[in-house]
Formats: sequence, C-alpha cells, structure tokens
Amino acid sequence: MQKNKTLKGLLAVSAAAAMFAAFGVQAQTAGAANPGAQKMTDANPSTVVGSAGHTGAGMAGHAGHGQSGAGMSGSTGTGTTGMSESMAGQSGTAGATAAGGTKMSKADSKAIMDMAMVNMAEVEMGKMAQSKSQNAEVKTFAQQMIDDHTKGLAEVQAVAQAKGITLPTELDAKHKAMAAKLAKLEGEKFDREYMKMGGTGGHKDALAMLKKNEKNAKDADVKGLATKMKPTVEQHLKAAQQMPMAKPGTTSGK
Repeated sequence: MQKNKTLKGLLAVSAAAAMFAAFGVQAQTAGAANPGAQKMTDANPSTVVGSAGHTGAGMAGHAGHGQSGAGMSGSTGTGTTGMSESMAGQSGTAGATAAGGTKMSKADSKAIMDMAMVNMAEVEMGKMAQSKSQNAEVKTFAQQMIDDHTKGLAEVQAVAQAKGITLPTELDAKHKAMAAKLAKLEGEKFDREYMKMGGTGGHKDALAMLKKNEKNAKDADVKGLATKMKPTVEQHLKAAQQMPMAKPGTTSGK
C-alpha cells in the first residue's frame, strides 16, 4: 500500500512537470512570433492600460496640432492687423493731402475754380465755332482757343489735385447760357456773337480775374497759376480785338 501511494505521488509530480514544461514551450514560441508584444508586456504588464495610454498620447498629439493651428490663426490675425494698420497709414496719407487742401482759404479755392471754369468755357465755345463758323479767321482763332485753354485747364487740374480740390466737370449756369445762345445762331451772326463772348468779352473778364488772383492769392501755387495764364489771355484778347467781326458796324469779311 505504501509503495502504491509513493508510485502515485511520483506519477502526479511527473505529470505536473510535463504540463509546466509544455506551457513554457508555448510561451517561448509566442514570444518568438511577436517580440514586440513580449516587450510591451514586459514594459507594461497591463496591455489594456498601455493601449489606452498610447491612444491618449495620440489624442494629445492631435491636440498639439490644434494648438499649432491656433498659433497659425494667431499669426494670421497679427498679419491682418498689420495690413489694416498699413492701409490705415495709407488712408492717413491720403487724408493728410485732402486735409492740406482744405487748409486753403475760400478765396484761393474759388480762384482755382474760376480759372478752371474760364478754360473749360473757352474750349467748349471754341469747339462750337469750329463746327458752326464758315469764316476762316474765326475758325483759326477758335482752334487757338481750344489748344491754349486745354493746356491751361490741365495746369489748373494739376494744382487742384495737389491741393485736394475737386473741380467741376461741366460749365456753370452763366457759361451754359452763353453756349445755349451761341447754339441758336448761324453764319455771320454766330461769328459776331462768338467773337464778342469767347473773344473780347470773355478774355476781358478772364484777364481781370487773373490780375485779382495774382494780387490777392495767399497760396503760392494759385498765385503762380494766375501769373502764368495772364500773358496767354492778354494775347488772346489782343487777337480778338483785331478781328474785323469783333468791331461794331463791320462785316465778317467772308
């Protein structure tokens, strides 16, 4: 009986040893097949916790990218602010120019307007004379008015722009009425009226206006414009006064 018990005990021990040996072989085989899993298991006994930690790290990484995006947004915002400041600076410069123009006296601003209007009126009446007159002398005079006063208008416009002053783009009521009266006339009647309005009368008024501006203007550029235009207007007036149809009681001499 004692031998049988001993034999059973030895058999049980042998069976247990065999089972442990088999389990060890399987473990080694699994470790050889997936060394990373073995290392992960060694490094972190809880595979589930390790996976969760890895996932958390990934999410944190994405969150980091989000912070990077926020940084980009911040940079963009700064850039936009910079552009806005730059545009504001440019607007400020334009505003300074306009402000510089408004600092001119009302008299000087009116002087620029008047000089522009005289040039515009002479150009318009000259074009009408070129179209309606049949007199060679009148047409020659009219062409000179177009050429000289177009140049004069450009000079006035340059000063006005520098001063921030907006000039009119059409004739005022007075000169519109003059143009309307001329438009109704033909032949010799037209020639006489044109030489009276656009020739002698118009240039007498213009010369008086320029002398006044030259004397009273406070702005150096306005004064300079009047001084520069005056000789041309004086020459135009003299030429108009010498035209036969500008003298009362004479014919147009076609």
